[in-house]
Order: sequence, then C-alpha cells, then structure tokens
Amino acid sequence: MSNPEAEKISEIKDTVTQVLPIPPQQQLPVSSARALKDRLDWGEPALTILDARDSEAYLEEHIVGAMSIASDDLVERFVNSLAKNREIYVYGDNETQADAAAEKFRTEGFTNVSQLQGGLAGWKAISGATEGRVA
Repeated sequence: MSNPEAEKISEIKDTVTQVLPIPPQQQLPVSSARALKDRLDWGEPALTILDARDSEAYLEEHIVGAMSIASDDLVERFVNSLAKNREIYVYGDNETQADAAAEKFRTEGFTNVSQLQGGLAGWKAISGATEGRVA
C-alpha cells in the first residue's frame, strides 16, 4: 500500500533540495579568492576585508569594500574596534605581507582570520570587483 500524502511530502522535499543553493565553504586560515567571492555572492556581509599594501597601492586599486591597514595606527584602530570573532580576510602584495598582517590580528586574539591567496591579482583573475583610480 502506498501512502499518497507521504509520497507528496517526499516529492516536495526533493524539489526544495534541488532549488535551495548550497552555502559556500566556511572560512579557512588561507582562502582562495573564489572562496571569498562565493561567500560575498551568497550574501554574507558579516566579514571584513583588509588590504595590507601601502596606501598608494590601496588608492590605485583595491577589492570593493576593503579597508586599508597600511599603517600600525590603522591596524590598532581595527584591533580596538572589531569583535574578536569577526571574520577577517587579509591580502597584500605577496603572501609574506598578508601573513604578517594576519598574524598581527591573530596575536591580538582574533579567531577568524584568513589570508587571501594571490592577493589583488588573484581576486582580479576571477573577475572580482575592484575600485580605486585604476578600476
């Protein structure tokens, strides 16, 4: 004997499963530009993108919404104003620069800090949006 109501519920569940998008991968200590873009496209605004390059590079072009941490004063301001569990993505001119900036936040007790692999070039390679003088 089949149960028409149970079959209908099963059919609805299958349809919903096919329609609902799959959430992007959660933050990792080192993230690809694609992983960050997927999270932004998904609509996760509760994260912060920090640019560790010098001020001139930042003004030329940076990831849309990124904030500059080119000086120790700016780093200190963010350290004092952001919640320690805030999700932070850091990028620089190279992996060493991004690593150093990310480590500053980790040593201050931030628990969700990720270095963006490839920096701005990696972001642009996946057609990530930028702003600044060049963009």
